[in-house]
Amino acid sequence: MSASSFLVTAMRRGCTRTLRRPFPFPMVQSCPLSTQQPISAARLPCRVKVSAGKRYAWCACGHSKKQPFCDGAHVKKAPTILPLRFTPDKDQTVMLCACKQTKNSPYCDGSHFRVIFQDIVKKVKGVFK
Repeated sequence: MSASSFLVTAMRRGCTRTLRRPFPFPMVQSCPLSTQQPISAARLPCRVKVSAGKRYAWCACGHSKKQPFCDGAHVKKAPTILPLRFTPDKDQTVMLCACKQTKNSPYCDGSHFRVIFQDIVKKVKGVFK
């Protein structure tokens, strides 16, 4: 990996601090102030009744205390991740994603099964360390 690819990765993550090392591999520090990836708020989706024509803001970062909806926590904890605003067409009960890994935002697509599986694998590996 070249030095420029390290710097590009750092810039994509929003980190501009680097430690000076001899060319070609600068060491990039992670920036503790904010996260660039959403965190999983829960392992299972949230079942929610939504009203037709009402505007909702689905939390996409995972930091909200009012899951699955946004409470503005992303402003400090994940400034690059904005909530997804949506308006349902009809009154219905829907499953809104809480693991934040769905490809069909804000609705659950079953991605939480992969998240749960990854958690199990981590725990099993931890037992054998």
